[in-house]
Amino acid sequence: MNAVEIEAAISELAFQPFNVLEFPFAFLAAFGNKDTALKRLRTGNNNASDVPGGVLQRNNIHIAVCEAGKVNETLNALRASPATIKAKAKFILATDGQTLEAEDLIGGETRACNYLDFPNHFGFFLPLAGISVIKEIQDNPIDVRATGRLNKLYVELLSENPDWATNERRHDMNHFMARLIFCFFAEDTEIFNGKGLFTQTVEQYSERDGSNTHEVVSEIFRAMNIKSVERANAQSRLPNWVNGFPYVNGGLFSGSTEVPRFTRMARTYFVHAGNLNWQQINPDIFGSMIQAVADDEERSALGMHYTSVPNILKVLNPLFLDELRAQLEEAGQNERKLLNMRKRMARIRVFDPACGSGNFLVIAYKQMREIEFEINRRRKEENLGSEIPLTNFRGIELRDFPAEIARLALIIAEFQCDVLYRGQKDALEEFLPLDAQNWIVCGNALRLDWLSICPPTGTGVKVLADDLFGTPLNQVEIDFENEGGETYICGNPPYVGSSKQSKEQKDDIQRLLELHGVKYKNLDYISGWFWLASIYCKENRGGAAFVTTNSICQGEQVYLLWPALLSNGVEIFFAQSSFKWSNLATKNAGVTCVVVGIRKIQPGRKFLFFEGNKREVGRINPYLLDFDDIFIPRHSESISGLPRMLKGNQPTDGGHLILSPSEKEQLRQCNPEAAGFLRKLYGSKELIDGVDRYCIWIEDDQLNLARTIPRILQRLEGVTQARLQSPAESTRKRAYDSHRFIQIQGYGKRAIVVPEVSSEKREYIPCGLISQDSIATNKLFTIYEADIYVLALCSSKLQRVWAETVCGKLEERISYSNVLGYNTFPVPLLTEQNKIDLTACAEDILFAREAHFPATIADLYDPEKMPENLRRAHEYNDEVLERIYIGRRFKNDTERLEKLFEMYSKMTAVPANAKSIAKVTRRKKT
Repeated sequence: MNAVEIEAAISELAFQPFNVLEFPFAFLAAFGNKDTALKRLRTGNNNASDVPGGVLQRNNIHIAVCEAGKVNETLNALRASPATIKAKAKFILATDGQTLEAEDLIGGETRACNYLDFPNHFGFFLPLAGISVIKEIQDNPIDVRATGRLNKLYVELLSENPDWATNERRHDMNHFMARLIFCFFAEDTEIFNGKGLFTQTVEQYSERDGSNTHEVVSEIFRAMNIKSVERANAQSRLPNWVNGFPYVNGGLFSGSTEVPRFTRMARTYFVHAGNLNWQQINPDIFGSMIQAVADDEERSALGMHYTSVPNILKVLNPLFLDELRAQLEEAGQNERKLLNMRKRMARIRVFDPACGSGNFLVIAYKQMREIEFEINRRRKEENLGSEIPLTNFRGIELRDFPAEIARLALIIAEFQCDVLYRGQKDALEEFLPLDAQNWIVCGNALRLDWLSICPPTGTGVKVLADDLFGTPLNQVEIDFENEGGETYICGNPPYVGSSKQSKEQKDDIQRLLELHGVKYKNLDYISGWFWLASIYCKENRGGAAFVTTNSICQGEQVYLLWPALLSNGVEIFFAQSSFKWSNLATKNAGVTCVVVGIRKIQPGRKFLFFEGNKREVGRINPYLLDFDDIFIPRHSESISGLPRMLKGNQPTDGGHLILSPSEKEQLRQCNPEAAGFLRKLYGSKELIDGVDRYCIWIEDDQLNLARTIPRILQRLEGVTQARLQSPAESTRKRAYDSHRFIQIQGYGKRAIVVPEVSSEKREYIPCGLISQDSIATNKLFTIYEADIYVLALCSSKLQRVWAETVCGKLEERISYSNVLGYNTFPVPLLTEQNKIDLTACAEDILFAREAHFPATIADLYDPEKMPENLRRAHEYNDEVLERIYIGRRFKNDTERLEKLFEMYSKMTAVPANAKSIAKVTRRKKT
């Protein structure tokens, strides 16, 4: 269930008659528990509660319904209950149907309220549904509630007006929703005369069956596009009951005022939405939530698209807000310095070229208004109007509805800031009519000229694109004074990886980068935003910072993108190391991101942020390390002279050459002679999770014999058919070579193996050994007949941090590569004694694992369950190896990486005499 659905279910539960026996189960059902789970709790099979009237759900919550007046006493009993502790309950909750008390046992927060009021605290309980909690939602549920009401209205209107759901009319529908949101907000904030004017007027003048609701709403919209002095004109004559609505215009109510037809239910949803208190709406939360209403693909995650303010400030603070606050601190009470700072802020523009519903722009605006108010307070000019124009907060958004919501969110934010810092009266006097200028451009950011949308100097703005059809011709040119100002680019552009890009997205990246010699095909989509930002920064004062998946600063993408990008005359001036970029959506909660800030090369401080700490550094390279710019390409051989590592063997067989243990036994029982064609098979899953699998392995000179076994022959024919159906010509060519894996790199020897993918939670990459009779798939990397000391190298913390940095990741997991992670790994020249010591370390690791048989590698390398003897064996291995590198243990991973990069740089440097020889050779050829 998503947050909106949970809020609706909780609200419905609160207003039903209180049922002592049913409440715990109804509460759990509201958070998405299935009927089968609830049935087990009801029968007592899974209910281990030791508190009277209690229901205990393991790893979740302990609930008890009690007698009147004993809520606090019951909550204390739940907290002290041995069953609560044993079941690792995260929450406790007690209620008597009149009051309700709850506690988060992990965070320590509590809630106490009247029973009917507990839906207002639904955000507190969201972890029960596996949804990450955000403080703004906990404290103020109005944004989720409003999203839910509008979503019901939207869906019902589209059902009644299917033509409004077509591509031709979707913009009209979205524009209608933006108008509704403005009206709901305006009627609750005195922008309209009288509380609830809009909702009450529609209720009063429309039929209960909804038959004329569209006409009533249309007349109200039409009125807000006609100035008061023109309303008496016969041509624009309006019914008297709409004259109480002010002239708004600003493009919001211009053009067609057609409204979709309402049903009785749609009218009811409309009234329910209007009866909420929209004054409490938080534009930076609500905007990002409501954009999902109009997106068919995103609606399933409704109410979950809000990104927390602290995460947004990870971008905005080091980009420019920290520097503004430092300037404010330095200015003190000096009126001249404060005035100069206020003038500077009036010329700062914030530009988000993937703005969505405007989160970054709204937060930036609110933060700057707060700083400006402090300037005015120190200058004793608290009532002074803001000099920060809303049009300095510019954005590009591909879809029209989020673009419209972004503009609306900024308008609401401006009004709320005026009320907060100047008072309701002054805010109202200057709010209407709205400014008709449109400063949120709707279009493809990678096809538009950013310098035309936000020119570094001058006052005019002209939107340019690469062709007329791609140009948003409906955009209005705007004026803003910015001579000598700064522009700060920020945002959270799409993360789409290279393999998941559409043809249009591939074309976008190709168009930007191919002419500059950049190999774009393996780059993330966000690289286009970094490229355009680097070009923009060359011509402009300010900087740019984006949230991005850490893949753009790891692995092959560093080598492909950053040399060309930095050649545009920019530098990285701050970076936030990997962190979880979470919103309310459980599917996004685990995305690991970095923030990278770039600017024109200039003197100035540089900072690295990691784990809540801030460190000033001399430089930041694209791997986000305090080290010279260095770009690590693929290497075909180990730079350290290590034995060759190969990728395992790739079946591409449609599953017909692979057997489960039961299939293997069945084949052997039916055809004992098949035993000679069966081998143990290992991939990442088999190595790590201990899964048993086998494969049919037939040498060329054994094929005729193998084909006499009917079950094997049947499987070989299955391989042929699977390969013939492949879209790849190279695979189809191997269709009749069906007894062989499609790619064979090596076998028949003992091998050290490294999984292609392993969990980022493990402290070490779980390497292993396989026998000469086993076959490694392409999900493993293999080193055949290598000395065992190599396993000590591959199992070290040094190798893990190196691989994580230079190989990159698959989702959050470490994605290993022989040509990037192993062949580039710098190892000092090892003496024979070093190899003997490391061999002993590798053997200790293997013996420690063996002592816990049949525990799998997944079990043994769980960081919370790792056996002590195995942990000691790894730590000793790290100590022995790290002393070979620097004579002591490294202090942390940063120090490890800095040493490894230093060694890599020296080991791959081209000697001066080699450069001279190369020059002479080139001259001779010429």
